[in-house]
Amino acid sequence: MAGILDAPKPRINCSMLSQYISKTVSFVGRIDKVHPTGKTFTISDGEGKIATVELNEPLEEELSGLVEIIGMVSNKGTIMATTCNILRENRGIPFDLELYNEALKVIHDFPQYYPFQAAAIG
Repeated sequence: MAGILDAPKPRINCSMLSQYISKTVSFVGRIDKVHPTGKTFTISDGEGKIATVELNEPLEEELSGLVEIIGMVSNKGTIMATTCNILRENRGIPFDLELYNEALKVIHDFPQYYPFQAAAIG
């Protein structure tokens, strides 16, 4: 498991999920809904699209706001989470998910300038 967390991971949004089946990814978004069992939840990206995240163990605490999920994309297009990091928004300035989404597009459109992604895909 340490290898999964230490290796570079492509940052993706919902529209990119199908391109990363069986790959470890980083997904940043806002918690949408948490299932009553605490083992799944939905998360929205900068385009307002929704992805499903599945956990091995139920959540031990309430989860809300901005999070980074590191996990593997399943054949169903869900993210099987390895880690879930709550991202704090400092000094009342909200994180701009739409701007983050635009940055993701640039990274994916110009891989020659962002070679760290190639190591994660290959």
